[in-house]
Amino acid sequence: MIWIEAHFAVVFGVTLTIIAAVIVLQQRRTPQSTAAWLSFMLLAPYLALPLFLGLGFRKSGSRFSEIRFRASDTAKAPGPDLDGLFAHFGVPPSTDGNEVRLVVDGQDCWNEVLHLVQSARETLDVTFYLVADDAVGRAFVEALTERVRAGVRVRLIIDRFGGLRRPGKSLRAFRQAGGLMHDFSPLLQKPDRGHLNLRNHRKMIIADGARVLSGGRNIGAHYLGPHAMQNRWADLSLVLRGPVVRTFLDVFESDWAATGRKDVATPVSVMTAGISRAQLVPSGPDMRDDPMHDGLVSAIHGARERVWIVTPYFLPTEHLTHALMTAARRGIDVCILLPERSNQKIADLACGSYLRGLSALGCRVLRYQPGMIHAKAWVIDDAAAVGSANFDVRSMLLNFELMLFVYDEHTVAQVSDWFADLVPDCTTGVRRAGLGRRLVEGVFRLGAPIL
Repeated sequence: MIWIEAHFAVVFGVTLTIIAAVIVLQQRRTPQSTAAWLSFMLLAPYLALPLFLGLGFRKSGSRFSEIRFRASDTAKAPGPDLDGLFAHFGVPPSTDGNEVRLVVDGQDCWNEVLHLVQSARETLDVTFYLVADDAVGRAFVEALTERVRAGVRVRLIIDRFGGLRRPGKSLRAFRQAGGLMHDFSPLLQKPDRGHLNLRNHRKMIIADGARVLSGGRNIGAHYLGPHAMQNRWADLSLVLRGPVVRTFLDVFESDWAATGRKDVATPVSVMTAGISRAQLVPSGPDMRDDPMHDGLVSAIHGARERVWIVTPYFLPTEHLTHALMTAARRGIDVCILLPERSNQKIADLACGSYLRGLSALGCRVLRYQPGMIHAKAWVIDDAAAVGSANFDVRSMLLNFELMLFVYDEHTVAQVSDWFADLVPDCTTGVRRAGLGRRLVEGVFRLGAPIL
């Protein structure tokens, strides 16, 4: 009987391996990623298969339906080339008449958050990857609870993985007061209902369907707060009004529906508010393709003068790596600004070989010295982008992300000036590394395609 059980166990294992291999071959992956997963399955199937169920899916069909963007009634003049490219991916076109303002300081950002929340009169729609279990996180939830008690409909989404440590007592009081709060992609669920690897990394507060705060910050003392903090991370947020708010709302409604909840959608209050031309580009399993990644690759290949990147983690895809290399060879000013040491040791080890290769071709590598920089921003010629996406495989091809692209001279200058202000606090060049470190970096770099 033992040999019969062993036979069926082998048959079952081989069948699952073949099914998983077929799925890998059907997904849009780099050849390196496909080869890595297939080799893993062949060499260690009993370890690879459970990991693949949790981590291996890029797009999840039944759980995350595509974002349904509402038609705009705002007339638009012809937009820039990048705008038109995104349109081919189904992204709403850019709109004029937006007011976009950068928020650099963590104390200023906290004041903006409180003002936005406390001034809401009808609705608050909020998404964050994490709300920390600290004084700032608790104060934020308490501010939301106060608006619920004032009759405002408040909907809150927190990613379940990012929100493992959360202000539980404050959130219970929020729900008891009538606040609506749901986890995004719970850790335990059926395989066809989402996957551990697909996390919601978006950040936004939408007040009354008219005003938005978004960018790179989560809610917690590391990011923002009422008092100055010596080791607070450098980051970048933005506040905005105008027609582009419509797309933020469409993204939120899609995220809310993905939690299994259906409510009356927040009405859009579209008003011309400024001079910025802006376009919100979401990415993730709720988009048919990878508009953010592919648009960025195209923009770098087409760059004429500059490609400036600020990111806490630098683990680019093969296509982005080649685009940056090509741009450097063409004499474009390619500049990558990242922290001297991030909060992720593995990411620091994995990025070294990328940076060394790019530096050898003429890319400028700027290592931010004061501490952790968590901001995510790009400047490519006369366009710029600010949002939640790191310059890594996870943000480009896996996570739910948001980047606001701006195309007007005034707003692009804001981002460019902010970048220039960071440069004096940086050391130029890649740190020297001995053979041992370079070998370790190469090993960790091999793990990136498996994502």
